[in-house]
Order: sequence, then structure tokens, then C-alpha cells
Amino acid sequence: MHYDAIIIGAGMSGIAAGIRLAMFDKKVCILESHYVIGGLNSFYNMKARKFDVGLHAVTNYVPRGTKGAPLTKLFRQLRIPYEDFKLKPQNYSEVVFPNKRITFTNDPKHLEESIAKEFPHQIDQYIKLIEFILSYDNLTLDKVETQTAREFLNEVFTDQTLIEMILCPLTYYGSAIENDMELGQFVTMYKSILLEGFARPDEGVRQILKVLKKKYKEVGGELKLRNGVTKLIRKNELITEIHTEKEEILTADLIISSAGYLNTLNLIDGYEPQTPQKFTGMMSFMESISCLSKPQTDFNYDASITFFNTRENYLYEDAKDFIDPCSGVICSPGNYQLDKPIDEPVIRITNIANFKLWEDLKTNDIDKYYHQKEDSYQRSLKEVFKFKDDFTSAVTFTDIFTPHTIKRYTGHINGAVYGSPVKTKTGKTPFDNLVICGTDQGFLGIIGAILSGISISNLYGLVK
Repeated sequence: MHYDAIIIGAGMSGIAAGIRLAMFDKKVCILESHYVIGGLNSFYNMKARKFDVGLHAVTNYVPRGTKGAPLTKLFRQLRIPYEDFKLKPQNYSEVVFPNKRITFTNDPKHLEESIAKEFPHQIDQYIKLIEFILSYDNLTLDKVETQTAREFLNEVFTDQTLIEMILCPLTYYGSAIENDMELGQFVTMYKSILLEGFARPDEGVRQILKVLKKKYKEVGGELKLRNGVTKLIRKNELITEIHTEKEEILTADLIISSAGYLNTLNLIDGYEPQTPQKFTGMMSFMESISCLSKPQTDFNYDASITFFNTRENYLYEDAKDFIDPCSGVICSPGNYQLDKPIDEPVIRITNIANFKLWEDLKTNDIDKYYHQKEDSYQRSLKEVFKFKDDFTSAVTFTDIFTPHTIKRYTGHINGAVYGSPVKTKTGKTPFDNLVICGTDQGFLGIIGAILSGISISNLYGLVK
């Protein structure tokens, strides 16, 4: 079977690419190895409960009709009504360090006032930072950076705590690099989180996936679940065949892969990628989900998202132990401007985790693996309860996923949530008809992933 375009992976970027191409009468097929769509942002059911995977919040939130915003562009390009995502704005979020706390909402002035209160001697520099971010050109895909984010911030501010408090939410929500991030990515993430803001779909990630899947079907796209790609056949500089798990052999003028740069090249039969270690990510996480019998606000968990660090210095690096409990993210899905309370209060806690330790334990001793999950959960809670109230008396159910879980269900090497530390912004690979979209293009978060699929399909599938 021949297609105008085949898309590897039914994550957010893959589905968006499929919609965009099919809208213009391209014959498109998405191949997905899993039985549900969504990739890193998916869902599952357990014990009659519905859980999201990946989604803490939708970034880039702006009110309907905001001109020039990424969210507005997304709805326009996919011809989806704004209200279909049913986005509900955050209440507020916070960054908590020892003896320091800054808060932010979807109004940038709130963060400015919070920084002025905690770091009055740095407020003039902060205003200059915002001026730089607003004037920065992050639309040029082949732009070469000469500084990292941390190097730039060290030139702007004299207070290291403020630098680390700014970096904390941005690294946790998007950096594949230890203790730093690429400057262009920093600007993009800053805009999406701290200048635009957070929201959450009424029904969680299912709402967004339901809308995207429906749109893809409406425009005539074909979706094959449990039928991932097993290998790609090349001839000179072209991919000539796509082999699938159901032993199909397909061909396409264009192949768009959302599987990650290195994962994609590893699918090519007889091809050895150059310097693969350069494209191998390592930042992975453990997340616990605690269901409660009482509202989380009864225990003073009022923020939509809490980014925290309990050390003197903030570290964002591969954990030396199974987890690093001293920094992380606390997500309370009920703390948004919802029309009605969620069915069951939930608190989710995310910590950096060591993929190799978890993978070795899962392979060699399954009983110890499950014991370690519980032990790591308790260590994580112990650290959180240094600055938050203990909610364990109200816990009715818990689930925990590790880097092994991430690799199993997404295929990401090392369970690396943010993929390669080296981003391929143009999407190009060494093969003329094979391009990538998604995380390894450098677009992160749900809105970023969808825009990645749109931009790559526009650039390589629609522009002659």
C-alpha cells in the first residue's frame, strides 16, 4: 500500500501532523505500536479509576481570541474550535525553595510582583529579562546559540537563588540537559509557562486526544493501532519500505517520525547512526499518584502546580540513587477553575529517577522492584512533608510509575521523557524523505508537540 505520508507514532505531534496533511487531501496513515493514542501524554484505567499519563497541565494557555499566541495558531491550523479542548485556567502555581517562595498565575504581573517581594534588589534585572524574552527570535529553526540559559542568566542576575528558582519549573518541564537548557528553548519554555500559563482540560488528557482523533478521522486519515514500525528499508538517500508489526510492507513519499531522532534511525535496516551517544537522553522520572478521601485543599495543597527544591542548591541531574527526592513537582488536578470538583481528589508527585537502576532491578528481581517503588514513594513523601502537610491519612489508593514504565510504553531510550539533549530543529535526518517531529525537534509540552506536528507537515508535506 502506498501513501502520500506515513507517520510513525500516534502521540500529539504525530496526530497533529496527520490532521494537517489529511486536511489537504493527502493520503495519510499513522502507525502506532500501543493500543491507545497519546504517547507520553496518554491515559489508563485502574481499579475503576481514570488516570492521565504525562499531563500535569497544558502550557501556553491564553484566553480565546488572543492574537499571535501558539494556542491560537494551533486551533486555526487544525480548524478546531477553541472551546473543544475545554481548558480551565490554573488557580496559581508556586516555586518553593528553602526560605524562598515565588508564585505565578496566568497574569505575568503576578510573578513580577512576587519576585519584587522576595528579591527586591533584582527586580530591575528581571524586567530587562522579560524585555529580552519578548524580543527574542525563536522562530528561526536553524539558529545557532552561543550561550546556554544558565550562562545568560548569570549575566542578568547576581542572585543565584533567583536564577535557580527561574530554572526549576522550566527544566522540570522541558530540559533534556543536566542543570541547564539551551537558550532558545529556555525562552520558549519561559513564554509558555510564565508569560502565558497553565490550564487543564475538564476531562484531562482524554479530552484533547478525543478531539484530535475525531478530527483526524473526519479529514480522512487512517490510524493503525498495535501496528508499530519494525524496520525501515533504505536505498541510497531514501526510505523505500516501511515494515510493520502486522507484517505489512508499506511505502510513502514522506515519512514523519515522532519516535525520537535516535529511535527512528535505529529502525533503519543496516544503518548505524553516527555518534549515537550525542543523541541519547538520560533525564527520566518516577511519579506517584495518590488518591484521597478528602479534598487536597484540606491539607493546604492549594496550588495547581508546586515546583520544589529542599537543598541549599538546586540540582537537575540524573539521580545517583533510584530517585532524587530533594526536588520535584507536585500536581493537584483539582486546583483549576473547574465547573465542578473532580470525582476523586488526587496528588501527583514527580521526582528525577535513575533509569539504569530501575531497569536492572526490574530485570533481575521483580519482588525487589515493587518493594523499591514503595520505598521510593515513602522517601518522596518524607521530603515533601518537610514543607507541606502530611496527607497520608486520607490516601485510598496509589499507583507509581518508574523510568522502566516510561520506556515500556513509549519506547524512549533510557525512559528519557525529554528525548535527546541535541535537538534537530529542522526535523531533517540523513534521508531525504524521512523527517522527525515532536520532542527531539525541540517542541515540548502538549501545545509544543502539536505545533511541531503542524510545522513539520507544513514544511515538508505541503510546501513545494
